[in-house]
Amino acid sequence: MSSLAGRFIVLDGSEGCGKSTQAAMLRDRLEQELGPTRALLVRDPGATRIGDQVRQILLNPDHREMGMRCEMLLYMAARAQMMAERTLPALAEGKVVVSDRFVSSTLAYQLGGDGLTADEIRRVADIAIKGRWPDLTIILDMPVGQSAARVRPKFTLPFPEEFQPRKVKDRIEQRPPEYHEQVRRNYLAQAEADPSRYRVIDAARSPDAVHADVWKAISSP
Repeated sequence: MSSLAGRFIVLDGSEGCGKSTQAAMLRDRLEQELGPTRALLVRDPGATRIGDQVRQILLNPDHREMGMRCEMLLYMAARAQMMAERTLPALAEGKVVVSDRFVSSTLAYQLGGDGLTADEIRRVADIAIKGRWPDLTIILDMPVGQSAARVRPKFTLPFPEEFQPRKVKDRIEQRPPEYHEQVRRNYLAQAEADPSRYRVIDAARSPDAVHADVWKAISSP
């Protein structure tokens, strides 16, 4: 277990694949194994005051006019703040950092939009994350039809105080099935291209079964 100290682990995948559940389960397991303060869980985008504000801009379904390059840069801005404020200090202290999404998401969701290439995305990312790429990225894979069926409205639209807030699917979740099929292909292509830093895990199973494979992936030499 001592070999996990200072490792940066990402859990990623399509909407509804169980990332947040698995990230929390992994953080809890790490704290059991290493100690209650030895693991940090962050959400990308988010994890900081500034990052959470950028997240609201990105996911608000009212922002239909947002271009894909703007979208990519906003994700990178939130990521840069998270790295500077939370992730890099934790790694320097020898903590294990578990991130719910990271650059792998941008390489899946924004790739090809407005002509964006993987090389462009990686160059911008390298600046945003100060060159600190994850040690391991775990892709939780699931057929789009199954993952989409799991998605529930959770984005809260802003309303005056006298009105009851209403939850809707966020701007990304509302995109058509064809888009999400391409996102899945983009994730799998990343893993195929870099097998030393990626693992693909079948997420269409019980949370405990998926967690067992996640734990095996991070604890294997």
